[in-house]
Amino acid sequence: MTQRTYYNSDELTMRTLVLDCSPADDGKFRVTLAATLFHPQGGGQLSDQGSIAGVKIGRVIQEGDEVIHIADQEVAVGDALIEVSPGIRMLHARLHSAGHLISGVVEQMGWYASKGHHWPGEGRVVFEPRGNPQPLTAEGVEQTVNQLIADDVPRHLAENDGMRSVCFGDLPMHSCGGTHVKSAGQVGRIKILKLKEKKGQLSIQYDLES
Repeated sequence: MTQRTYYNSDELTMRTLVLDCSPADDGKFRVTLAATLFHPQGGGQLSDQGSIAGVKIGRVIQEGDEVIHIADQEVAVGDALIEVSPGIRMLHARLHSAGHLISGVVEQMGWYASKGHHWPGEGRVVFEPRGNPQPLTAEGVEQTVNQLIADDVPRHLAENDGMRSVCFGDLPMHSCGGTHVKSAGQVGRIKILKLKEKKGQLSIQYDLES
């Protein structure tokens, strides 16, 4: 089982142990580590990129309890420095955090987030009604979320029975294994591109303003 250090750390570099490096069918190499800062693709978020012992890591996947780092070249087993690309991490963290801010605001209006997709240019959160859902407008959601961003409300992390949860400010906690900014101000202003209700589901498309 790979220890997912990124769950509780915002660091982008650390030393760890390369446990295995095996060739893949496409000429790449599959690297497993004792502990990793790399977030694998999943949970609606693209994977981190970076390097292990100076070797480029372009993609990271999860297989059961293991995190598999796809390397361009063979990596020696043993102690190694791993480095996560800061620009790519920040972009993904901003997009994922924006999704949580939207989810928290909309949940307070009687809608519960059931699905999130936080890829660049494809941001979307899907909601199911719960209780007595209130009517929403794109302008209203955008204004409320951007006010939380302007107020720079802090991120809160919690872990219970191995389940990690995250929220911003006083918004509801949501179970999540992704990466997030330290406070809402780092997201930057967001734009609600489309709000659509169909067959009992509410879909909100969003993006970062810049």
